[in-house]
Amino acid sequence: MLSQPGSLIYHELSDDEAIRSFRSSLEKGLTAEEVACRYDQYGWNELPVKPGKPEWLRFLLQFHDPLLYILLVAGAVKAALGSWTNAAVIWTVTALNAVIGYVQEAKAEGAIASLAKAVTTETTVLREGQMLQIPSRDLVPGDVVLLTSGDKVPADLRLLKVRSLQVDESALTGESVPVDKSTTCLPATTPLAERTNMAYAGSFVTFGQGTAIVVSTAAATEVGKISQSMQQGVNLTTPLTRKFAKFSRLLLYCVLTLATLTFVVGLRQGESWSYMFEAAVALAVSAIPEGLPAVVTITLAIGVNRMARRHTIIRKLPAVEALGSATVICSDKTGTLTENQMTVQEIYAGGQCYQVSGSGYSPKGEIIALDTAGCPEQPLTEGFPIALEECLMAGVLCNDARLKQTGEHWLVEGDPTEGALITVAAKADLSQAGLAASKPRLDAIPFESQYQYMATLHEAYPQTIYMKGSIEAVLSRCSQMMDAQGNLMLIDRSQLEKLSKL
Repeated sequence: MLSQPGSLIYHELSDDEAIRSFRSSLEKGLTAEEVACRYDQYGWNELPVKPGKPEWLRFLLQFHDPLLYILLVAGAVKAALGSWTNAAVIWTVTALNAVIGYVQEAKAEGAIASLAKAVTTETTVLREGQMLQIPSRDLVPGDVVLLTSGDKVPADLRLLKVRSLQVDESALTGESVPVDKSTTCLPATTPLAERTNMAYAGSFVTFGQGTAIVVSTAAATEVGKISQSMQQGVNLTTPLTRKFAKFSRLLLYCVLTLATLTFVVGLRQGESWSYMFEAAVALAVSAIPEGLPAVVTITLAIGVNRMARRHTIIRKLPAVEALGSATVICSDKTGTLTENQMTVQEIYAGGQCYQVSGSGYSPKGEIIALDTAGCPEQPLTEGFPIALEECLMAGVLCNDARLKQTGEHWLVEGDPTEGALITVAAKADLSQAGLAASKPRLDAIPFESQYQYMATLHEAYPQTIYMKGSIEAVLSRCSQMMDAQGNLMLIDRSQLEKLSKL
């Protein structure tokens, strides 16, 4: 019988057990008939979107507040007494409060809905012995998927074969450093962030290759569980909303008590019924602080806008005050608290030190030579020293990452360190595409953590091997280096080791 996704603990299963549990084949994958049956059983591989409330209802719910009830009634009474100006002001305040709350909630709902697109991608799948490129929504449990550098993981996968596979799982675990993957069975109690034989939907392959079997799709994936939890209705109560509700009730009781007392006392003193009713209503309306909701709403809206400029979306306005009430924030220092970007700042090549300006992955910046005292000289604009140029070329050619520009922002597809090497070369007008065309890659030795280096063979005259890695790995495989003029000289190992520790 076919196992249900989630009914087994896949990271503790062996490769053969994982394949048998889905009646699949590592050599041929699923057949068309099996795929059709599993569409009926599991549905499409896309996150379900919970039907939201109608727009008109979401807007009306913004008025669901005791103090706003009082303001609406007060405005109606003002209008009944002929004070149309006062009534218009009161209703404008309540409407403004509703509009601001509605707009902010709509933004937050849009951000939550964007999670449904987090796993939308193209993926390579093995079906009936043939490699196919299909949309990720067409995947079903039991499909055999091939992963390569730059791919987005389309579903929750159990890895079957890996070759130097590294996956960026920061969106799920918060750890910015790519995780080295393996196929080793793990104990059932292994935490999600340490399941090295699994790859989860929405994460990115930064390096290497892998073959895996789909074990969960759509809402059954880990990112699907997050999406479902965010869509659950939650009654938000913050210190501000609790105090506001308590104050509103107390104010309502006091105002009604004083208005009733005024009405009764006036009648006993012989005043007319209509006169005392108007006096009681006037007392009630004047006692209600119409400006309080406006002041609170505007203050919270300013806080929401400031948070939005820092790429933080607040779903409900009162949540801003709750954040401000926090006295201690405990957090694990991971890549989620940083920009998750690497930047080359210093270079040593040919016996010369260089300083690099600029930050992030933008190619804007300069390479500046330093004198013997470490002081900057004139920026290099052309005629780069041979040793420096060769160093930068090695960083670009011995590289599996790619840079792309989205609007004004530059993003890296792959390892952040490799992205930094491409960026610094671009500051010296060395194009990754141009170098790849002039020196095509013939073969490569992928980076292995136990060896600490990567090497690539390129077609040139003569054929050239470029290597990058830790200083220990590089020095153990080299005996010469270039001087400032590009001439070969013996390596001063002690000097380079000393510089690497600065």
